[in-house]
Amino acid sequence: MKNLKIFFLLLIPTLFYTQKIRVFILAGQSNMNGFGFNKDLPNDLKTFKDVYIFQGNSVPDSDLNGGTGKWDILKPGNGTGFKTDGTVNTLSDRFGLEMSFAKKIKELFPNDKIALIKYAREGTSIDSLAAGPFGCWDADFNEKNGLNQYDNFLKTVKNALSETDIDKDGKKDQIVPSGILWMQGEGDASYDEAIANRYYDHLKTLMNQMRAAMLTDDLPVVIGKISDSGKDKSGKVWKMGELVQYAQEKFVRDDRNAAIVRSTKNYGYGDDPWHYNSAGYIDMGQKFAEEVFRLIINSEKRP
Repeated sequence: MKNLKIFFLLLIPTLFYTQKIRVFILAGQSNMNGFGFNKDLPNDLKTFKDVYIFQGNSVPDSDLNGGTGKWDILKPGNGTGFKTDGTVNTLSDRFGLEMSFAKKIKELFPNDKIALIKYAREGTSIDSLAAGPFGCWDADFNEKNGLNQYDNFLKTVKNALSETDIDKDGKKDQIVPSGILWMQGEGDASYDEAIANRYYDHLKTLMNQMRAAMLTDDLPVVIGKISDSGKDKSGKVWKMGELVQYAQEKFVRDDRNAAIVRSTKNYGYGDDPWHYNSAGYIDMGQKFAEEVFRLIINSEKRP
């Protein structure tokens, strides 16, 4: 009887004071940020229950205000133009893959609450020599103040996970790191062959650093394969695109907990040669959800 009482005393906090929440990281450059128009979203992608998002303030390298933000229920407006000061989130008229990803992943994990941590910035590269005016994800790159895009990402994660009751239900959250979604590579495909040839090593290092930041060495990673609109006078927007695509394929071939979304090659583009149209972002979110779900299930089957 004494042991039975002890068992129930240990069980009570689990039953009443913790809430399991699956956390997914969304990161990269502009096609992760999202250029879809909210007006194009179907009604079933406009409102969500039990899906939350923390989007870190996106700033250039060396800016001190990167990564601030606040948790909110997911709704349209976390695409390009989103702003936050850490107290108020100002939604834009654009969306990214988070909307259809949320719908699909909730269908696949109907009993779990979902939390998205998003940090993305237009034009950014991993290689410091391709950063230009946009920013760099190389953790070893030291700009003014020693801050780069990876630092902004880390601040975003730290600020997001400092909240112990994301859904405000009065229960302490049980965080379950569940996956990294990465859509980037165009920046590194814009320069020369040497930069593009380094993409595989840079991508591998960065994904493992992100896994370490989430304290999960085998955390599933899904990347989106870059594509080219051909809307350039040369007929090719990313002059080293094939080399970066090869590096992306090599990464997922070498990493058993990684997958790639290839449907990007079929997407239409919006008003510019760089960003997908609304339908593309909707499809991309669904595909990311399917791939990360497959990786999670496969990893759970391993001994």
